[in-house]
Amino acid sequence: MFDLLTLQQYWWLLVSIIGALFVFMTFVQGGQTLLYTFAKTEDERDVLVNSLGRKWELTFTSLVMFGGALFAAFPLFYAVSFGGAYYVWMAILFCFIIQAVAYEYRKKPDNFYGQRFYEVLLYINGTLGIFLIGVALATLFSGANFYVNEMNLSRWATQSYGLEALLNPFNLAFGAMLVFLSRTQAGLYFLNNVDETTIRSRVKGVVLKNFIPFLVLFLYVFGTILFQDGYVYDADTYVVSIESMKFLHSFLAHPLLALILLSGVLSLLYGIYLGAIKGNINAIWWSGSGTVLAVTILLFILGINHSIYYPSLVDMQSSLSVENSSGSLYTLKVMSVVSLLVPVVLGYIVYIWRSMDATKITIDEVKSDSHHY
Repeated sequence: MFDLLTLQQYWWLLVSIIGALFVFMTFVQGGQTLLYTFAKTEDERDVLVNSLGRKWELTFTSLVMFGGALFAAFPLFYAVSFGGAYYVWMAILFCFIIQAVAYEYRKKPDNFYGQRFYEVLLYINGTLGIFLIGVALATLFSGANFYVNEMNLSRWATQSYGLEALLNPFNLAFGAMLVFLSRTQAGLYFLNNVDETTIRSRVKGVVLKNFIPFLVLFLYVFGTILFQDGYVYDADTYVVSIESMKFLHSFLAHPLLALILLSGVLSLLYGIYLGAIKGNINAIWWSGSGTVLAVTILLFILGINHSIYYPSLVDMQSSLSVENSSGSLYTLKVMSVVSLLVPVVLGYIVYIWRSMDATKITIDEVKSDSHHY
């Protein structure tokens, strides 16, 4: 039977995959920020909103699954981050609540606030919501201000409760990177999902315009990750220390992970080329697959090779690893049996997705549906 460390790394891999799937699905949020870029008429905006509206619940579900998996497998991280960085996570929650409200009420009869008001809410969700999630993910690399005592009770060291992460340039770049990635993916999604010539004709310029800043930010973020000092713990004593270029050493120690990461980046670039240059409607699957592979590896590398995945900036020994923050052996064993159902859930999502996309969405279809978003 698997030992505890194997189960801990298995669950960190699952968390990494779910997080990567969420990052891919943020094309919904990216599309919400581009409604007035792609659409020049109300009919065009309606078709875009309804195209995204068919997928927004999948994005929200993947975010909930990501948080749920972290809570179940690594409860100490959940307690430290979600309880300590309170203002950041509450702001993220607010951004996703207003998204649900916007889709529900945008086209309601006798809309008191007006359609534009709810489109502004969608824009806030697509920009601020994704930016803050990026900042929160960045702290897995850059660290946060928390203490954990010998009883595993935690407290935050600052009164800003997570908002201080906004003062770190790396965190800001990480958040902005996810925003531009979501907008780039949104253009490729519209190319695939919306059967309107006028909208598809605008894809090239929009995708390239957002891909360039994403690429610059990605190179900065990835370069920082590779060459920054990282936190590492001793396998026997669990004493935490600093190692120069820790993540570069981890990739050199696991060349297969480096190869998968490179494959993901190349797949993403190929998808951009297919969509923006060739106009291939299947480009989203290349870029999406590449995104999932690359993000999975970037998150997974935090949980192996004795790495610290949540460094404490105020007390190095309070830092969290997969070993000191996970549930018990029994808990992880039971959950691992349940995790065997994950492929079934993913298969169901794929089936529903294919059913919804069997026929590409058009303006005429949206007009004929009295219950559209």
